Order: sequence, then C-alpha cells, then structure tokens
Amino acid sequence: MTGPRMHRLHIQKDTQYMTEFKDLGLAQAILRAVEAEGYTTPTPIQGKAIPPMLEGRDLLGIAQTGTGKTAAFSLPLLHALGTDRRKSVPNTPRALILAPTRELAGQIGDSIRTYGHHFHMRTAVVFGGTSIRQQIHKLNRGVHILVATPGRLVDLMNQGHVHLDQIEVFVLDEADRMLDMGFIHDVRKIAAELPNQRQTALFSATMPKTVKGLAGSLLTDPIRVEVAPAATTAEKVEQRVLFVPKAKKRALLSEIMADDDIERVLIFTRTKHGADRVARHLHQAGVRSDAIHGNKAQNARQRALDGFRSGRIRALVATDIAARGIDVDGVTHVINFELPNEPDSYVHRIGRTARAGAAGMALSFCDMDERAYLRDIEKTIRQSVPVIDDHPFHAEDIANAHDARPPKRNGNRRPQKGNRPNGQSRGTRPGNANKPNRQRRGNNGGGRPRRRGNKAA
Repeated sequence: MTGPRMHRLHIQKDTQYMTEFKDLGLAQAILRAVEAEGYTTPTPIQGKAIPPMLEGRDLLGIAQTGTGKTAAFSLPLLHALGTDRRKSVPNTPRALILAPTRELAGQIGDSIRTYGHHFHMRTAVVFGGTSIRQQIHKLNRGVHILVATPGRLVDLMNQGHVHLDQIEVFVLDEADRMLDMGFIHDVRKIAAELPNQRQTALFSATMPKTVKGLAGSLLTDPIRVEVAPAATTAEKVEQRVLFVPKAKKRALLSEIMADDDIERVLIFTRTKHGADRVARHLHQAGVRSDAIHGNKAQNARQRALDGFRSGRIRALVATDIAARGIDVDGVTHVINFELPNEPDSYVHRIGRTARAGAAGMALSFCDMDERAYLRDIEKTIRQSVPVIDDHPFHAEDIANAHDARPPKRNGNRRPQKGNRPNGQSRGTRPGNANKPNRQRRGNNGGGRPRRRGNKAA
C-alpha cells in the first residue's frame, strides 16, 4: 500500500465466511499441504482474514489465542510469494513476520515450512539465545520469508546482515504482548526501514490503546476482522478460583495434582524463580514436570516443550512471556499458581486450554495480596469467576476481603474425577522480579531492555 499510514478501518461483521479452504482461492500447492495436515474447514479468523489478505489489503485481526491466527496470515503470504517463483536474494527477504518470543517465532517457522512444503521457498527464523553466526549464514544464502523476534532482528540490521527495503508483506503477530515486553522502540525502528509500498497485517488477542496507536501508524485503510470481543475469555474454558493462603499454595497444588484426570496441565507463576520452585516441588511429589522461562537456555526450553507436547511431562510450569509460544493440543487444565498482575495476561493464560474447539478448565489460586488482581481480572473479562471452597486450604477471610468484590459462588464444587471437560536472549532486571505492582518487561525474544518512558501496558 502506498502513501502515508491511515487510521480508517473497514470492519468486517460476523457474517458468513468461506466454509472450506478450497473456497478461499488459495493455490493448489497450499491446499494439498493443508489437506495433508488433516484440515478442510478454516477457523473463523482464517475464513475472515484470508480473503482480504489475498486481495492485498492491510488487515487488523483480533482473536483469542488458539484460534488459528498463524495459518490466517501464513497461507495468504505463501500464496502471494509462491505463485511468482522468484529466487531469493542474499540478505533481502520478501516477507517479514515479527513475533514476541523465540518459541512463538519457532512455531511460526514450522508452520510456514509445513504449509509451504510444495513451494521452493527459503524460510529463516532468527531469535536471541542461540548462535547468531548460523543465522547470518542463512541470511547470506538468501531467504524469501524471515520470522524474527525484534531484538535479534535489530542486531542483524545494525550489523548489515539484513535489508528490509524489499519487504512485500509485513506481519506483526501477538502485538499486545510485543508492547507488553517493551519492544515498541525496536518495532518502530524496524518499521521505519520497510518500504511504504507493502501489505501489513497486525494480529492481537487484545486491543488496548497502545495497540490501536501502533495499528494506526502501520496500517493503511485496513480491514478489521474480529471473531470474539477483545479481552473475552475462551467460551469453552470452565473457570474457577480457589482462595488459599500463600504459604499453603504448594500443598493445594499437590492435592489437586492427585487427580489423575488432570492429564496435561500448564501452571503459571509470575517469576522465573517461582517457576523453578514449583517445578521442583512437583518433581518431589512424584509429578513429571519441568519449567520454562527466560533464564533457561534455548535447548533446555525446547526440550521441556517437546516433553510436554509428547506427554512425557505431565505438568509444565511457565512464566507468561515464555508461555506465549506454547501451542500444544490436549492441555486439559491451566492452573494460575499466582494470579497475573495484568488482566490481559489471564486471558492469554487460560487460552492455552480449550484449543482447537476442545473444552478445558482453568483453576486460579488467590491469596490475600492477589485479591486486587482478581478484581481487575473479573472487570476485564466482564464476569465473576465461580469459587471452589470445598478444599482443605480454603481461606474464608480472603474470600470475604473487602478490597475486591467476592466472586459469585455458583458451581462451587471441586472438579471430581470423571467430570473433567472433554477433550529472547537476555533476562529482565532482577530487581523487578518480586514487585507485583510494577509492570514487568520480559525479553525472551532476544531484545534489549528499554526505558520505561514509553511504557506500553
């Protein structure tokens, strides 16, 4: 799209969309790859986003995690680049996809290679925490599609190993988390190097003012597609809160993990050290577990993720930023061992279950210091979270605390056996690790910490 960035939006209503991939106008090579993966029907975000992207329109996509956003932009991108069969040029990609974390970047790269199997296109994935030399070698050979985290891409740009003046398609994925992690300066620096004549797609699970501002500066006359209201929680996730003293949380976790129906569980903590402590506690209790966070080496993180995906690990303990790239089917439960101090993070957390149409359950432990967090979460999701109070560690004083409205008590029974629903390169500043009221900025995607002057919440 030529000319200055515009703020006008064309909103696509929740009307009928194409019901099969073959109706979308995608190249036969892509359809064969999609069919080989067992897919015939697009998800709502795919059915609404792919047609305008095939037309070359800029796009603002709003959808919860686990709705198929990756295919929504990767399929039309592959169609656009794969049909003209141009050779790659050293250090000069034709498409750029930015992702906030190395795990998400890696999974996008895997999807691009899977769906583009029948095209002779080269894809490179670059992120921090691993050798930059190998990444430079791939770029020197030439790639059509570059998937990157912002920090590592800026490093490569500064060293002259990648040029963005020939980018035809630019995709910014998980824009809300990108800004939460403090990458706004890197994103703007990258965008400044892109040509004005390009197609841009921005995807986000939530739409705070900061994301709206970024979209206004990057998109030209965009189509807006939305499959669920911003900041709503996955409809098929059954949510419950358990009031428990902080000192009793590990004991409560052991009590809950004794239920064999909790087959594959993702457990969230606010800090990296907290994740390690919970993982050690579970291991000592006989639960196959591991932790994933920014202080772990990339190979250790990938090993933990692979073990969780294969079922070798029953419980994966994660921080919010590290978990952003986790796309694992069959997660039966999400446990918020510690409530997030950002309500939007709660939406992202529980969206890790009930993926691909399945059901799931989210259990949240709430101590006295987290009552205000629960109040903010309920305000954001526009509903009260029902309480489970028939556990040995229930704290009535926390439940009745006055700093937050007590959640509505319907469905106040513990999930019983048989009733389970179907179905970057540098760390954050250690001084901020235990300050729950300050917004923390992770950089697992390999970026540099930024000053708080332009905080994007």
